[in-house]
Amino acid sequence: MECANETAPTEFVLSGLPYPQELKVPLFLFFLLMFLLTLSGNSLILWMVASDLQLHKPMYWFFCHLAILDMAFCSVVIPKVIAGFIPGGKVISFTSCVSQLFFFHFLGCAESLLYTLMAYDRFLAICKPLHYTNIMNWKACLGLSLRTVIGGCLNAIMETTLTFHLPYGWRNYVDYIFCDIPAVLKLTCADTELNQMVMLIDIGIVAMTCFLLILTSYVYIISAILRISSREGRRRAFSTCTAHLIVVGVYYLPVVYHYLRPASQVSMDAVVCVFYTTINPFLNSHIYTLRNKEMKTALVKKWSGNAE
Repeated sequence: MECANETAPTEFVLSGLPYPQELKVPLFLFFLLMFLLTLSGNSLILWMVASDLQLHKPMYWFFCHLAILDMAFCSVVIPKVIAGFIPGGKVISFTSCVSQLFFFHFLGCAESLLYTLMAYDRFLAICKPLHYTNIMNWKACLGLSLRTVIGGCLNAIMETTLTFHLPYGWRNYVDYIFCDIPAVLKLTCADTELNQMVMLIDIGIVAMTCFLLILTSYVYIISAILRISSREGRRRAFSTCTAHLIVVGVYYLPVVYHYLRPASQVSMDAVVCVFYTTINPFLNSHIYTLRNKEMKTALVKKWSGNAE
């Protein structure tokens, strides 16, 4: 397609989430509630860890990092989904579209790397407990966390640059719930074969490598758990591992489904997207942390202290 004589759009119109008209209000309330619960749950985690010295441990440092990423991640997508239920709310400026795509991939990649890092942390704690404090000291925690942010930022810069250096014509209808690479590329006037290939390789390598490293870590963790003599100890350890793997699965499987398959159904993609942009950030605050025994003990202690 040629766009030599066409003016690039200054704004885009998002298709939004497909839904029957009678579900408009329930869906609006659902996304608003999920957004508020995600922000409040993760804010509670940050407050608890910051205010309780017993939680000043590497594991909770990573929980706080995850909480910050989750709050930012859901803030990139959900407010625009909520606005889509309001007249005129589906319009997004060109600059905002670029920013949304950048931050979505920045935070998504950083979170993928952080999940892998958290699995490695649990591997060291359970499989190499005598070396854990020497390996996972505060300097290492800070350095590893910064690497996830830098890795996510570099990945997002590459993806955003490759997407928006292409020429765009008069078409401005983005057939998706937010500005993401596959939907935006459909509007360009140039050949997108290279972009599609880079996206598949890049996201495929990051997602599958992280996912395989997480599974490998948990194979070793489960092997170590099976050697625990106490039945109650094994039960609690398995319960924690299962919860963690559920969260990882809810995040990675929709990503793989959306980006690493040849065909694309917009309505199904939008529904799948809800899982890792809305459900997963909400689950993290409840499964990864608020179900944690030390976190619950600290929460009860704080609640009891405030009640007195």
